[in-house]
Amino acid sequence: MMITSEVEVTQISKHGIWLLLEDKEHFLSFDNFPWFKEASVSAIHNVQLLNEHHLYWPDLDIDLDVESIEHPERFPLVAA
Repeated sequence: MMITSEVEVTQISKHGIWLLLEDKEHFLSFDNFPWFKEASVSAIHNVQLLNEHHLYWPDLDIDLDVESIEHPERFPLVAA
């Protein structure tokens, strides 16, 4: 079952995105999450909490584990 009311984009700045997830604020910097940098505001705001550990942006086909947001240093970007 999909939960949609537990996550909200609260701000988008030139440096990244602020998310409110279950009463905790998270910052996704564009340095750590570059896929969002050129995305439209509406696409960024269209985020779903699929379960307590998984976020999905359907317009961008991006899904992230909450742990990768809380600890981006554990998930380095690798160019293929």
